[in-house]
Amino acid sequence: MAEIVNLNRRRKAAARATEAKQAAANRVKFGRNAAEKARDAEAEARRRALLDGARMETPGKAAAGAPEGMPEEMPGKAPGDTPEKGGPG
Repeated sequence: MAEIVNLNRRRKAAARATEAKQAAANRVKFGRNAAEKARDAEAEARRRALLDGARMETPGKAAAGAPEGMPEEMPGKAPGDTPEKGGPG
């Protein structure tokens, strides 16, 4: 006599096996252990420190006394211009 098979269980088991194969392939392709991640993070920190140490400041902004990251003048405005009062708004 033939063995009775639950098709739903068979289908789910096949899907699990396929997913397990895909997961194993992904672990090989993308997986890194904690030591590798730490080594890469340390190398990245060393690289950033090296680049920050070699950064040159622009002489114009530092000599003029403007705070770093702030423009010396507003583009399109003369240095003595003030905002108009009573404008739209």
